[in-house]
Amino acid sequence: MKSVEFSTTTTLPAAPERVFEHLADPGNHVGLSPLVVEVRDIRHEPGAVRFTAVERFAFGPLRHDNVIEVVLRLGDGSITGDVVSPGGVRVAYGYRIDAAPGGTQVVDHYRLSAPFGLLRFSVGQAKKVQAARGRELARRFAA
Repeated sequence: MKSVEFSTTTTLPAAPERVFEHLADPGNHVGLSPLVVEVRDIRHEPGAVRFTAVERFAFGPLRHDNVIEVVLRLGDGSITGDVVSPGGVRVAYGYRIDAAPGGTQVVDHYRLSAPFGLLRFSVGQAKKVQAARGRELARRFAA
């Protein structure tokens, strides 16, 4: 299975602790990714949060709800996780959250692998989600 890595960086006008808390709360993930339409079954553990997320994919008039189990591992200035989706698509992702002039810099990194035939579609979707997440974070933390 082939693997692809990519990152984006967003600077937000907020303290790193505030950004970390926002990203560590599964309830804030609805709408943060344009695909995530529901979060449920939130379970807190030492150093981690587990939850079920529903991703909605639309293909013209058709839609598919993809139910995934998510683990957010909470580190010192970082949040990491991995997801296995149907079809063998695997995503390892992470946020590096650091103080920056005027606020916080968030590096949003993905490592995605998928079987032949799904890789191009999966990478395209993930990059759209990543770009939208940066815009939504900027909107949420504006003024």
